[in-house]
Amino acid sequence: MSTEGRTGQSKPRVAVLFGGRSSEHAVSCVTAAGVLGAIDKDKYDVIPIGIARTGQWVLASGATSEWSLSASSLPEVAPSAQTVALAEIGGEHQLIVASPNTVPQELGAVDVVFPLLHGPFGEDGTIQGLLELSDTRYVGAGVLASAVGMDKHFMKVVFESAGLRVGPYIAVTDRQWRNDPESVRKRVDQLGFPVFVKPARAGSSMGISKVDSLGGLDAAIAAAREHDPKLVIEAGITGREIECAVLEGRGTDAPRTSMPGEISVAGGGHEFYDFNAKYVDDAAALSCPADLPEEAITRVRELAAVAFDAVGGEGLSRVDFFYTPEGELIINEINTMPGFTPKSMYPQMWKASGLGYAELIDELIHLALHRKTGLR
Repeated sequence: MSTEGRTGQSKPRVAVLFGGRSSEHAVSCVTAAGVLGAIDKDKYDVIPIGIARTGQWVLASGATSEWSLSASSLPEVAPSAQTVALAEIGGEHQLIVASPNTVPQELGAVDVVFPLLHGPFGEDGTIQGLLELSDTRYVGAGVLASAVGMDKHFMKVVFESAGLRVGPYIAVTDRQWRNDPESVRKRVDQLGFPVFVKPARAGSSMGISKVDSLGGLDAAIAAAREHDPKLVIEAGITGREIECAVLEGRGTDAPRTSMPGEISVAGGGHEFYDFNAKYVDDAAALSCPADLPEEAITRVRELAAVAFDAVGGEGLSRVDFFYTPEGELIINEINTMPGFTPKSMYPQMWKASGLGYAELIDELIHLALHRKTGLR
């Protein structure tokens, strides 16, 4: 890839976008810390842009220590008197910084945006739509793939249409729960326990509860509805949790897949792979390649690529499966903006497959720089 940006600069300008309005704001900041610490600043002109919980875009610090996560501290993008905006100047969509009673300052055009946004208002197609409207190249999935990948209900519908096996589940809308909660309880009871109650459109295990009996269902639904009024309730599946990282192919090449990995959660009182196990307690471990028969490894990689293509994936995705004692593979979900810290499963699987963290960032930027926006 040429080191000259399409805006005519000596090197490509990359706007790293993080924070956001979702409940996964802190996770996004931690992801940004990893990328900002590893991106090759000799090769790219990097502009960190934070999005406060209010939705305001601000110029952010590039210091990785400011965005680290600990058990006692969650990083957060603070509002500012200065606002960053995309504006058309001289026929190009450029970044400007505006403050009250001052002349806006031009930051210039960017070659690519690297959105490190998890959850609603970032991972769900909304920011992708904004970037499409402004004719700005960006890393990762497009509008439709992002939206489908965010909604666990429609994700399963798409998977089934592509011939992938999904586990038993029900979707519960806000209207259904408000108008007839007893009917919802009966449907859940028919699934059998345990079940997992999940917000339909949240990630990072936010608001997810394991429920072992009907008596705990209402509390789990209330917890999930704090993140999304629409829910997906899944029957528990006996099986090992297997993940596979997918990377878009170059040009017309097929998607690339990593060796599959297996998650184990050790200690800390974690019954399943929840938010604290992932990000706070460091209780999750990844074995890659997973200890699977060779034919199962091949099949995981094949099905991960099918899932990526089924949603219209671009850039990157992590695909999660259950591997049952009978040797069956049941797809759980696809994540179009997976956790992306150096310790996250997606980069770890690629590292085990021969592609390091900094090289992975570079490849994703390459893919974005060479992908046209819109339908062209």
